[in-house]
Amino acid sequence: MSHAEEHEGTRRDFLYYATAGAGLVATGAAVWPLVNQMNPSADVQALSSIRVDIGGVEEGTQLTVKWRGKPVFIRNRTEKEIEEARAVELSDLVDVNAENDNLPAGASATDANRALSEDGKWLVMIGVCTHLGCVPIGNNSGDYDGWFCPCHGSHYDTAGRIRKGPAPRNLLVPVAAFDGDTTIVLG
Repeated sequence: MSHAEEHEGTRRDFLYYATAGAGLVATGAAVWPLVNQMNPSADVQALSSIRVDIGGVEEGTQLTVKWRGKPVFIRNRTEKEIEEARAVELSDLVDVNAENDNLPAGASATDANRALSEDGKWLVMIGVCTHLGCVPIGNNSGDYDGWFCPCHGSHYDTAGRIRKGPAPRNLLVPVAAFDGDTTIVLG
């Protein structure tokens, strides 16, 4: 093999690699806008998580905020409400799952697994009845001093667990976390 043939093979290899590289860059430039347009818009991303100031929520009251188009109940529970919730046996519950997006699926519906704070004072739940999507009324309503859905008669206790009525599941607990002492981040 002469020196010229060896050089020609190297030049041909370079042209193959350069053409393939240019083709990959062109394909990437054409595909990227199609993939990028599937990302959520800025207004949707802004609503995916919200910060809620709970500094003014007195003990025994709740704040209702709208998040992702649904009401979210943020309750500052009294010691009596916490004691009532902790006294409930799991065998007395309709739904024994925590229904808490902060915990693994199948976590038990103990009060500790439903409350946001370790002391049990703060409870955060999506305020939509799990029967047909109505909004239950709170402020110690129903047979268990929690929430009551007057549309179809579902009774929830002070931890938002279904105790009586047609609702099949506990009120859902969204992804939530404290950011400081008086701010909760939803989402």
